[in-house]
Amino acid sequence: MLTADFSYELPPELIAQHPAERRDESRLLVLHRETGQCEHRQFQDLLRFLRPGDLVVVNDSKVIPARLRGQNARTGGEFELLLLEEVGPAIWWAMIKPGKRAQLDTVILLTDRAGQPSGISAIVRDINAEGHRRLEFRGFPGAPDLRPLLDTLGELPLPPYIRRDDTGLLPSDDERYQTVYAADPGSVAAPTAGLHFSREFLATLAAAGIERAAVTLHVGLGTFSPVKVADPADHPMHEERYSISEATAEAIRRARSAGRRVIAVGTTALRALESSAGASAGGTVQPPRLARTRLFIRPPHRFLAVDALLTNFHLPCSTLLMLASAFAAPGETRGRELLLSIYAEAIARRYRFFSYGDAMLIL
Repeated sequence: MLTADFSYELPPELIAQHPAERRDESRLLVLHRETGQCEHRQFQDLLRFLRPGDLVVVNDSKVIPARLRGQNARTGGEFELLLLEEVGPAIWWAMIKPGKRAQLDTVILLTDRAGQPSGISAIVRDINAEGHRRLEFRGFPGAPDLRPLLDTLGELPLPPYIRRDDTGLLPSDDERYQTVYAADPGSVAAPTAGLHFSREFLATLAAAGIERAAVTLHVGLGTFSPVKVADPADHPMHEERYSISEATAEAIRRARSAGRRVIAVGTTALRALESSAGASAGGTVQPPRLARTRLFIRPPHRFLAVDALLTNFHLPCSTLLMLASAFAAPGETRGRELLLSIYAEAIARRYRFFSYGDAMLIL
């Protein structure tokens, strides 16, 4: 199965540029795996497809203001930085545009969100094979720690297909590109399936007997890096950090022993659960304090921990589309054809795609 097999044509106007007016007012496409049939609903109809005792598992990672801007200290040329991972006190790996101008020992003077000098600088200390830069940040008023300054230095890193003018993010983006339950800062992209939940709708689910638990997977290159090779097996899946608490692991064990369903909200929650289950001898979710995963799920794949998946509509040829295809027909390869046929129907019915778009429930 080749990367090109996961391609499809999407009219550009179906790429959602803004979220629904209310979080829980998006549309919901429901795919029944056993029959291959789908239903067209509203997100608030999700409750119709859940049962009392179902365990909904969300990813509570919080998006950090990971997009920074600055100038070359020598030439004045402008740079845009996307932080990827903190590896030490004030030391981060980052993507930089334009990369060719960010050579070793280049000094970048960061500006704040208003475009004013911040007093913080970044020095390029290393360049890896993928062109990412290891940056050492300097100029702190106290202990060297970039995180407390990100709210004034950076902005949320909206995906490039969400277009904003030169004035930058809309005031609503700071709120709507976070889930309402985001708690643990560390992601550089939102776990977007969770964007559909409002606090009111979560309360409605709880009142209906639906349990909720959280895992943390900090979204990074492993989730959004494009597949650039012809054979997906050759795609280098980047590590992402995840953790599962004892309380969440116990909630999953209780649900499993009682025959209740575990429903992952988003591909990142699913990857955390399946990574944990796959690493244990008995195929059960365990509570690592901090773990890393390179799990690349694509057809055919057998799932150990998750019974249903709530997700968004994903980019062509992406690892996320491959994961959803695998979940559409576990252990088989036909999930690709099934999911792409459902995507074609979603396009015909003018669903909104990608991060700010509509939702899909695979049962």
